[in-house]
Amino acid sequence: MRTIGHQLGGHGGAESVHHVLELDFSSPAFRHDVTALLPFDARNPLYSVLHESSYADGGATLWSSERVQPDDFTGDSALLTAEHLFPWHFQDTPGLQRYQDVAAVLAEHPWPRLYDAEVLARVDVPCAAVIYADDPFVIRQFSEETADLLPGMRRWLTDEYLHNGLRADGNRVLDRLLTLVRG
Repeated sequence: MRTIGHQLGGHGGAESVHHVLELDFSSPAFRHDVTALLPFDARNPLYSVLHESSYADGGATLWSSERVQPDDFTGDSALLTAEHLFPWHFQDTPGLQRYQDVAAVLAEHPWPRLYDAEVLARVDVPCAAVIYADDPFVIRQFSEETADLLPGMRRWLTDEYLHNGLRADGNRVLDRLLTLVRG
């Protein structure tokens, strides 16, 4: 239930969470609607299996979300989590149970560095990126520092979207990025 907090990172997410929390917790509507808000399910198992590895930067994640979560998030806490994946997702979610072993192997896998700053500084291709000014999941400073590494990077800093700009308005976001790349 607490993982519905991932909805708070996107456009319309707060309204979705508000709506489901107003429902009678024992109703079929609540069970259906809360299930629809859960971040990890069998519809996109590859996303679930690989998600944690996206946080790796030169080492194994070792289930980082579980390992480094603050004490006030453990136990019977009512605090919501965000895009964090936990080992129990693969135990409790019927459609993900068959991926439990591979997810465990990937959590132990020593991943290489995400990128080499020296190599990126020599990249000579036009590129563009959107940086969401108020993204609840990605620290703006980190996005800007990464963009600074690429000499040909054209950036679009916007507060129009949260973390899910592509889902909220994909055509406009991609059109804007293509326009930036083309100069």
